[in-house]
Amino acid sequence: MSEHSQPVQAENDNELASSEAQADPASVRSLRELIDLVSGRNLKTNGVQEESGIAEVLPFPFLGLVGQSEMKLALILSIVNPAVGGVLLIGPRGTGKTTTVRSLLDLLPEVKRSACFYGCMPEDIENGGIEAVCPDCARKYAEGKPLTITDRVRLAELPLNAKLEDVIGGLDERSVLHERFRLKRGILANADQNILYVDEVNLLSDDIIDAILDAAAQGTYTVRRGPISATYNARFIFIGSMNPEEGSLRPQIMDRFGLRVILKGLIEPKDRLEAYKRTSAYKSNPHKLINEFAAETELVQSELQEARNIVSKIELSEEVATRGINLIRHLEIDSLRAEITLFEAARAYAAIDGRSRIGLNDLRVVAPMALRLRRSIFMSKYFGERKEEDTLLNSALDQLFPKSE
Repeated sequence: MSEHSQPVQAENDNELASSEAQADPASVRSLRELIDLVSGRNLKTNGVQEESGIAEVLPFPFLGLVGQSEMKLALILSIVNPAVGGVLLIGPRGTGKTTTVRSLLDLLPEVKRSACFYGCMPEDIENGGIEAVCPDCARKYAEGKPLTITDRVRLAELPLNAKLEDVIGGLDERSVLHERFRLKRGILANADQNILYVDEVNLLSDDIIDAILDAAAQGTYTVRRGPISATYNARFIFIGSMNPEEGSLRPQIMDRFGLRVILKGLIEPKDRLEAYKRTSAYKSNPHKLINEFAAETELVQSELQEARNIVSKIELSEEVATRGINLIRHLEIDSLRAEITLFEAARAYAAIDGRSRIGLNDLRVVAPMALRLRRSIFMSKYFGERKEEDTLLNSALDQLFPKSE
């Protein structure tokens, strides 16, 4: 085809469209021509059409972020090992919390999802037998067909103005109009095997945060509306961010976050200048900046996928576990979630490094993120007061009720 053939064809197409648009319905020769004419299939507008207004989602490249190494490490650890328990980012506005979380999109690993409406999985058969799945999946399993599909982990964001029904789900209004009852999935159900990100988590209402915490703790939650109910899976990685200037977080909520990162603005002038340059480049041409990090991003994504596949096989020796527990006792931390987060984060760190065993250095690296903000000054004072009270009580008992009697 010559280089001039395409424009000539375009001109011919325009002439054909123009002649069809101006044709008289009485002059058409077939039913197909009549349908094309009436439906406006080849209708061309003379002016510029209004754009749809739909934006293309182009997150800032994760590898293009300047500084904030601890925040980036914490997020990567939570992706590799969801058992870490999520991440809480604490810092002033403008420190890149939301931008960093959204930049994870291109690094997220693949997971196995059920291809069945009822959520049947192969492990259901392994644990409960063939009767644990629906008849259709039982037939597929017998025929050797897969029950799952491979899909990329997604990022689900909870709007600050979300209502409780948006979060947990409720009656489908369209089914009610037809005098039927059917439940619609909420944000928590859609976040299953995904990341649930809540910006300004300290400003959420109590009923919503309680629903999130219950679902995160159990991995499932139940919705009841009138005569019907449904139980949904809600196994998600919980990531929250907050500005301490806008209010504190309840201790119960704080305890549910595995890793805690305290953020400050970039200190070095050269880092701030580089962050400005990359931000300007992204706003000017996001595709160009993303392409600059595309090869490295693909490599990191594959490495994180491999680390996630082997993380459950990483071994924790008795010596390393004892040293970790002694550290927690030394810090006077009461919550048992401290051990869970510390060891699971160390397991993820070892998996990223390609090792099969957790070392003492792994604990040292992840301990600040896993153990900060866990020691309660209030509870330490409370237990101290109770100890003084018990000492006084036991002294009085010894005086008034001697053991010899």
